[in-house]
Amino acid sequence: MSMVSTYCPHFSGLRRSSPNLHNAPCQSFLQHFSSQARLPSSPKPCRAVIAMSGSGKNGTKDSTTKLVSDLNSAKLESDVDVVVAPPFVYLDQVTSSLTDRIEVSAQNSWIGKGGAFTGEISVEQLKDIGCKWVILGHSERRHVIGEDDQFIGKKAAYALNEGLGVIACIGELLEEREAGKTFDVCFQQLKAFADVVPSWDNIVIAYEPVWAIGTGKVATPQQAQEVHVAVRDWLKKNVSEEVASKTRIIYGGSVNGSNCGELAKEEDIDGFLVGGASLKGPEFATIVNSVTTKKVVA
Repeated sequence: MSMVSTYCPHFSGLRRSSPNLHNAPCQSFLQHFSSQARLPSSPKPCRAVIAMSGSGKNGTKDSTTKLVSDLNSAKLESDVDVVVAPPFVYLDQVTSSLTDRIEVSAQNSWIGKGGAFTGEISVEQLKDIGCKWVILGHSERRHVIGEDDQFIGKKAAYALNEGLGVIACIGELLEEREAGKTFDVCFQQLKAFADVVPSWDNIVIAYEPVWAIGTGKVATPQQAQEVHVAVRDWLKKNVSEEVASKTRIIYGGSVNGSNCGELAKEEDIDGFLVGGASLKGPEFATIVNSVTTKKVVA
């Protein structure tokens, strides 16, 4: 399964992505922005933190039962939205046994209503068993299954129109980052959502650099923050200032109990999309609760 958490940020900054993954100097994102990459700004509306768990085809009926038991008994921060995304075959088991404190997401859904699409799962079926969310645009759907930006955008539009919240995944391949195309790729993927979705009220953006998913490599807090800030700036310019301020942008990519605290301190990282670490209930609880490191008294 996978989980997500969010929190309330209070400052922002922009930097251009560095082609190298580590220890490379960052250049200014825009000429008039400080090379310090953090600029004071007026306080923003509080964005509820969200933590989401999901790990592809991993798990069995017994391990899912154990994980649900661990989550039901875990002490979780009250101001964190927690969502789990089990494989399809365990969705009914999880929705019927998980505490109401935690919501359930599917890992994918079909582009429209029902029909003869063998092997696909409809939004209507997901709602029928109690799902509140769906993950769309995950890197494996893009780069293994072959779904393109427009197809993913249409999926998101249909899910939102039918009342599901959407975890909209974006992120670049290693070769794209090394070529300096991180922002180009992320903005293109964002545009495919923006062109068709009816509203941004129930969308959470998940930035997942593909080179960091399941590899043990993690974007540094500064690398993740610079992309999150750039995404928020894109929303401000291309959707609205209100959407940019309110939309939660979470980070995914080898997040675990050891690195979540430093990542959570960054202003524009509003939570996490967790993979393998979400299969361990206590560690997932640690990640959910890591947002407390970001709390400050105004």
